[in-house]
Amino acid sequence: MAFCLSTNCFAQSQNQDYQSAIFNADGTVTFQYRNDKAKNVSVDVQFAGKNEMHKDANSGLWTVTVGPAEPDMYPYNFVVDGISIMDPKCEQYFPNEGFKNSLLEIPSKTDALPHDIKNVPHGKMDYINYYSKSLKYTNNAIVYLPPSYFKQSKKTYPVFYLISGTTDTEEVYYKVGRVNYILDNLIAQGKAKEMIVVLPYGNPNKLLPVMPQNGMPAMGFGVDVFSNDLINDLMPYIESHYRTINDRDNRAIGGFSRGGNQGLSNGLRNLDKFSYLCSYSSFTSTDIPNVYDDPATNSKINLFWAGVGTDDFLYGNARDYTEFLDQKGITCVKEYTHNKFGHTWMNAKYFLSKTLPLLFNKKAAQAAMAASQPTKAKTGAEQQFTPSVMARLFPRSIISPEYAADGVTFNFKAPDAQIVTLETELSDQPLSMTKDADGVWSVKVPGVSQIQFKYCFVVDGMKVADPNNMYLSPDKGFKYSISKAQLTDVADIEHGVVRYDYANHTAEYISAQSSGKTPTIYLIPGVNDTEESWFKCGNADEIADRFNKPIILKITSQAPKNASYILRASDYKTWQERTTALSEMMKKL
Repeated sequence: MAFCLSTNCFAQSQNQDYQSAIFNADGTVTFQYRNDKAKNVSVDVQFAGKNEMHKDANSGLWTVTVGPAEPDMYPYNFVVDGISIMDPKCEQYFPNEGFKNSLLEIPSKTDALPHDIKNVPHGKMDYINYYSKSLKYTNNAIVYLPPSYFKQSKKTYPVFYLISGTTDTEEVYYKVGRVNYILDNLIAQGKAKEMIVVLPYGNPNKLLPVMPQNGMPAMGFGVDVFSNDLINDLMPYIESHYRTINDRDNRAIGGFSRGGNQGLSNGLRNLDKFSYLCSYSSFTSTDIPNVYDDPATNSKINLFWAGVGTDDFLYGNARDYTEFLDQKGITCVKEYTHNKFGHTWMNAKYFLSKTLPLLFNKKAAQAAMAASQPTKAKTGAEQQFTPSVMARLFPRSIISPEYAADGVTFNFKAPDAQIVTLETELSDQPLSMTKDADGVWSVKVPGVSQIQFKYCFVVDGMKVADPNNMYLSPDKGFKYSISKAQLTDVADIEHGVVRYDYANHTAEYISAQSSGKTPTIYLIPGVNDTEESWFKCGNADEIADRFNKPIILKITSQAPKNASYILRASDYKTWQERTTALSEMMKKL
């Protein structure tokens, strides 16, 4: 499955000497970590904060017990001598542009959580690429297709555009928000309409070779690149490649945090296209022309829904925004939580479970709107999102990797470290890094700007993924960062689709030109690879797109006996060698 339970993430296997997380009968969790050289180790987990760990004299493990905690999914990381690292024992991680967290799933014993993976029909997740004229570059998104999509070939579906938060990637509403499993369960129970869900990437500027914001997350809405791409590029792509119902009564938009702001802004500016608006832990501008003072606005909106935690740092802004709507006579359903740790994905999942049953169901939406209550009264103690909060939460990051025509520079801040080196799959020997007056260690590697490869920093003997690089290798153990080759963009061509089957650890790429007699190449993952590795590390889908002919790529641990084309990752040392072999094989088809 896309999300492992405790038996998958943390259970011991033959090559493991300890469990990194143990679920105790009283609801507490015991964390364990091995590092013989560390002086201080803590675990930082969302339900308990940062807790100091102590080294056990017998086992040599750093350990601490925290909680109890309610069943849910929680981000966490270890802090080793001031350096934050993911749990090297856990396969599941939080996709993000910056911070690197592992995911702890405390399973429910009663299958009571909305996101539980139950024995019901499941939809499919398409990873898509499309050329964006707004970006003048290739963008990406993920598309959820409901269980009946491939069974009822003539059925058409409404569409929900669902956007993740600041620094999140397009994968977060899937791998952390679990929108697919929440919706699978609701559809099976007859509580939600079947729909297509589109997960865009909310900060597409970061995909460009030169990022204009100098490392800061995008925060402009309405006339920004994201909004232009959404309306002018992504939506037309979705409506031309999937069986969608293309009118305002069958389109919804929303999101979490910045994604909620983007969703509301674009929804309100385009009420001819959207009639269902959802804000999760967010708010938007009160200065959108021809909306708030238009007496017809209420009649154009089937559902306006806003949820936020009273302990969220955005609560004050979100409360003020819904109060503004009240004053303008615009109906909005409000939902408040008090026990989900503020600005968290526990809230985001909960809000999804509340709103998905209302989407594309006018009767249910109208009933919810009719029962809407006024905004909670102001107490004067509400938290507000200010520039200082912005600076604290999203400090200006170090740029790493830095690409230039003659090489790539890697940077890592560790003022107290004694020795930092760069480990890459391109060399058997680590590369020494030098420290500047600000405590930033750097090294420039010449001649690798157009080579994609795995790397990490080694800080006083400890491997650390690059905290400023959003691209992680989906390895089974320690997850390396990926230096993305600065190649010419694939440009305006028709792209294929990647689909993952996490339950069976397989994946498939189908080119846009595929037909009944399409040749198939079987790609076998390496020892520590997952079903994602050939695509995320090897760019196999991009290579196939450039091939621009009918082809299918199947990722599986064992190819059929009659397979004509097989590539085994274990036959090659680096991903550069593997991708070269794939390109050469395609030329022979």
